[in-house]
This record gives sequence, C-alpha cells and structure tokens, in this order.
Amino acid sequence: MREHDRLFIGGEWTAPAGTGTIDVISPHTEEVIGRVPDGTEADVDAAVAAARRAFDEGPWPRMTPAERAEIVGRLSAIYAERQQEMADLCTAQMGSPIMFSVFGQAAIPQMVLQYYVDLAATYAWEEDRQGMLGPVTVTQEPVGVVAAIVPWNVPQFTLMLKLAPALIAGCTVVAKPSPETPLDSYLLAEWIREAGIPEGVVNVVPAGREVGAYLVAHPDVDKVSFTGSTAAGRKIGAVCGEQLKRVTLELGGKSAAIVLDDADLPSTIEGFKLASLMNNGEACAAQTRILASRRRYDEVADALATMVGGLSVGDPADYATEIGPLVAKRQQERVENYIRIGQDEGAKLITGGLNRPHDRGWYVAPTVFGDVGNDMRIAREEIFGPVLVLIPYEDEDDAVRIANDSDYGLGGSVWTSDVGHGVDVARRIRTGSCGVNMYTLDPNTPFGGYKNSGMGRELGPEGLRAYLEHKSIPHPAPSA
Repeated sequence: MREHDRLFIGGEWTAPAGTGTIDVISPHTEEVIGRVPDGTEADVDAAVAAARRAFDEGPWPRMTPAERAEIVGRLSAIYAERQQEMADLCTAQMGSPIMFSVFGQAAIPQMVLQYYVDLAATYAWEEDRQGMLGPVTVTQEPVGVVAAIVPWNVPQFTLMLKLAPALIAGCTVVAKPSPETPLDSYLLAEWIREAGIPEGVVNVVPAGREVGAYLVAHPDVDKVSFTGSTAAGRKIGAVCGEQLKRVTLELGGKSAAIVLDDADLPSTIEGFKLASLMNNGEACAAQTRILASRRRYDEVADALATMVGGLSVGDPADYATEIGPLVAKRQQERVENYIRIGQDEGAKLITGGLNRPHDRGWYVAPTVFGDVGNDMRIAREEIFGPVLVLIPYEDEDDAVRIANDSDYGLGGSVWTSDVGHGVDVARRIRTGSCGVNMYTLDPNTPFGGYKNSGMGRELGPEGLRAYLEHKSIPHPAPSA
C-alpha cells in the first residue's frame, strides 16, 4: 500500500487544498494498493504559480543547456539505477505484464531522458545567418510553462516524452497524471528532488478530467502537451486554438500491419506479440488491423489463432505472463462490448471471445476476428485491448488502400522478406511511423500522427523543438 497525502508543488511535498482522495486499484486483485490526493483547481493554481515563478524569476531557463543537462543527467542516473522499482510499480497499478514494464514502462523512459541529456550538447541552439539585409542571430528560447497531461497506459513513457525535452529546453512543467496511475509520478518526483532540479521546475497534481480541463485553459500555461483520446484531444486543441496557446497532441490509432505474400510467417506472427499486443493491447500504436492477402489468408488466420490462443494470461507480476488484466473494470466492459459488436457485425470469432480467463481481475480473453471488412466498427474504432481483426486484401495496392482507409494515422508496419520493398510500401502508408518487420519507437526519431491521431511530434530533435520559440535578432555587421 502506497499512501500519499501531499502534492509535489514548488519543490516541496505540499498539503492539498481539498480533502478528496484517489484510490489506486490493482486490476489483478481489484484491491486498493495506493491512495493520493485528488487535486483541485486551487491546487492547479498553486502548481502553475510555482512553475510561473520558476520560469519568470528562477535560474532554470537562464542556465545554459549544458548546465541544465548536467542536472537532468543526475535524474537520468538515478532512474537508471532504480528502473526495476518503476517497472514493478507500473505493473501493480495498471496491469502491464512485468516483462513489458521492465522495457516499456521503465527502460525506454530512462533512454528518452538520457537521449535529451545527450542532445543538449549537440543541438544547434543558436546560429548566425547572413540575411538579405544584413547579419541576423537566430536563437531558440524555452516556450514557458508547460502542462503535461498523461494517460494511464504507459504513464512514464508518455510523461518522459514531454518532461525530458521540456526540461532541457528550459521550460517549467505542471504534470497531471491520470487518476488510474498516479503512483509512478510520485516516485519520479522523489527522484527529481534527489537530483536537485530547482524548486517549481516540476510540479505534480493528480486529478480527474474536469481539473485537467482547468489546467489546459489556465492563462499562465504557455503550452499544453497531451496524450490521450482523440475526443479529448479535439477539445484541448479547440481551447488552445482559442487562446493561441502552443499544443502537442498525441491521440488515438488503429494501425495496420500488412503481411505481404513473401513474409516469413513464423517470425511475423511472433513479431505480432509485441507489435499488436504490447501492453495488453492498451497502446495507441498497436498494430490491431492485420491485413493478409486472400492467397495466404487461411494460413495467416490459423497461425494468428494458434499464437493468440496460446498466450499466457494471468498475474502481471509473473515474468511468464504475456497478457495481463486491463486497467479498470470500465475498460474491461468497453473491450467486451466491442467483442459483442464484432459478433453482431458478422465477423468470424477465430479465438477468444467473452469467456473471461479469470474470475477475479479485469481480464479479457485475447481475441481474433476474421472475415472483417474495413468498414466494420471493430476495424475503424480504437478498442484499446487484446483484440485483433484480420482483413483480407486482393493485391498490394489494395492493402495500401485499406491501411490508409482510416480516420487515424499513427503507426503501421509491413512484413516481408524484401526489406527494401517493405520500406517502399511503408512510404505509401499515411501514418507518422511505419515499421518493416517490426514496430518500435526510437528516441532519436519523431513520433506522432497524421489525421485524427494528433498534431506535432515527440521524440528526436523534433520533440525538443516543440518546447522552443525562435527569435531573430538582426544587428549591424561588426566593425572591421
């Protein structure tokens, strides 16, 4: 039981303004495993004020990038030493299988943090240009106070996509973790204090949707970075547009994995364990639409059914577990409702279905639907659980058309024995990323979506630029 009665504001553990609390419930045991304050609008005011003071008056934005990187580097070193604690905590609060958590909930966030520490030394923070009318110095400055709003599925990864570049840029941050998964942010706040990041630079206020909306609209917030649903992203984008506030939105997805006829099927199916079913399928970039040609359709269906039907479903803390419980009862019910929708739409239930694997915990049987048309709801809407749909295609052009026939454009993949040709096909997919014989995110490369999958990019130098403003300083040429 991890019980916290304070909020992290202004570099201190501060008493909340209200008396409400958030219970953190294990999705495996359905028992309370943690409790934190339920942040209020008054708490947001205090956190934003602390971040505003730290930006307007404090040392952080006035340090050189190298000085900031040295301090953030201490945080990265602490993180590297204690990754297992973070992985265990994420598994406990949201049900991510520990084998995934070790990598996706702890190691990758630390890699992102270290990437931006290292980037600070090589990034071109300033340049002198010879303009058409004379010399100009172009410099980059931090955007200001950042609201970082993160979801429950990969809370540390999504927070680090925002926090790491914002810190290196010289911004200050108010982080609002999801009420389902606030405990990891508390652990990170302890490490932030230990690393010596100045007071007010990072503030943490767990809260629900209404308080999150208040944070987004706060007049002293200069930029919002949000990861979550497309519906919420539209509302946030509208508020930021009205206020002319900078915004980055990483939203939903319904990514397609194209299995070309020359693909090695055993390695492809094995690759889907991560690409399609990572984190119990609770991943915006999961490859949940599997596209197979009619020539190999039955072969792919049989192999997919064997793999998915044989997955180990159970205690997420067990290293043998491949699929854990979903984060909340409402998520279990949502995914099961989509299974009913698929059956009602006439899709063929190949494996899985509505028989729950365990009596206790918010488990859903890993499920595959066949004979799916791309116009079906289960092919068009984000289910966010271990449910895959198998869609037939006629030829390569048809596969590309089906992959692109989506409201989303976040991820995708192509599976083939000809990597060069796979890259050519990937170029035709209208998504922010598209892997060949894999799906992965590299800290050095931009991540984000086309269409309803969002606006802007995270990771890579592009992720740092999202927290910077450009300033031009024309000046006389130096005297000889």
